[in-house]
This record gives sequence, C-alpha cells and structure tokens, in this order.
Amino acid sequence: MSLKHKLRVMVVDDMTVSRGLLVQSLEDMGLVHVDHHKSGDSALPLLATNPVHLVISDFNMPGMNGLDLLENLRMNQTTKGVGFILVTGSPTPDIMTRGRKLGLNNIVKKPFTTATLKSAVETVVGRL
Repeated sequence: MSLKHKLRVMVVDDMTVSRGLLVQSLEDMGLVHVDHHKSGDSALPLLATNPVHLVISDFNMPGMNGLDLLENLRMNQTTKGVGFILVTGSPTPDIMTRGRKLGLNNIVKKPFTTATLKSAVETVVGRL
C-alpha cells in the first residue's frame, strides 16, 4: 500500500474556506485519510486518543492557536512525534523561533497552492 493510502492527516483551521482549501489540496494529492477540525481545542483530545501521522494547522485561531496546539502535542507521550506543519499568512520571526523550539516540522505561507503544500508535506513525510 502506498504512502498516500496509509498517511493519516488532521487539518485544523477555524476558517471554513481555508479548512476546505487545505482538505481539497490534500485530496487532490491523492491522500485518502484526511480529517479536519475547526479548533485546536476540539482536535487535541481526538489526537491524544487517535494520533495521526501529520497535523496541518492554521496559526491564527481563537483559543488555542497553532503553536499552542503543537506545544500540547509535543508534551503528550502519545503525540510527541506527530509531524506538524503550520499555515500562516505572516510567518514572523517570533512565530518561527517559537515553532523551532517546539519542533515545528515545516511551515506553509498563505496563500498556498497544492504544489507548495505538497512540497511541504513531502518534506515531512517523504515522497507521496
């Protein structure tokens, strides 16, 4: 079975349109196990009980932002090794520094294309 059929991905974004674009791009890549949630708060308990291989999360969300979600994942023994890609329109030096300290695997700048997202995913999980 190919990586496209094995890889489990969780998209976390509070904006319906952005979440839909991310999911659509992943499906266009041929990924079949893609789940999505509208907040880090709703995704975190599910990830703790049923970890995925890769989380793709928006940075700017109410409540738990993308880096807060990453920090919580890294503190949990079950999810500490999950791949994590942050999506943001403004990758500031502060975001980049904190992300590196937390073990951020990659970043995608908005607006993105399927090709740029695929490149970021492949950097983390290998060739699709």
